Amino acid sequence: MRRRRSLLAFLMGLLLSDLARAEDILVVANPSVTLGRSLSTADVAAIYLLRMTLWPDGSAIIPVNREIASDVRARFTAGVLHQDNASLIVYWNEMHFKGKLPPVVQESEQALLAFIRRVPGSVGYISGGGVPEGVVVLARLPVVATGGGGP
Repeated sequence: MRRRRSLLAFLMGLLLSDLARAEDILVVANPSVTLGRSLSTADVAAIYLLRMTLWPDGSAIIPVNREIASDVRARFTAGVLHQDNASLIVYWNEMHFKGKLPPVVQESEQALLAFIRRVPGSVGYISGGGVPEGVVVLARLPVVATGGGGP
């Protein structure tokens, strides 16, 4: 009986630690982007897979990614795009032959935010802590952490 309780406590601890690793991803944009509504996960995926390329006002959407080794990108790729790095490489090779380029990549959250503040129409994603100044939040997506941040 005691062993069963210990096992149960251990399993509950694992479950709670996994829940604690769940962290929202904020989708943020340049203040020039005005939608009047939040983006859905499907909308964000369409933007990042270049299926949606224009904002409602007709201006170009400029998606910005984090570097491939970042934890937030791994969570975004798995939780929002429902893909892994290998399948995205194949996808972008196919898109290259259609004349489409993958999203711009920034090496840190600070660089991503600086880019978005500077470039009208740009959109990116960050870990969901507080809302940074100089950007607008288009979505808060609950995405569960992955096992690792690397490829």
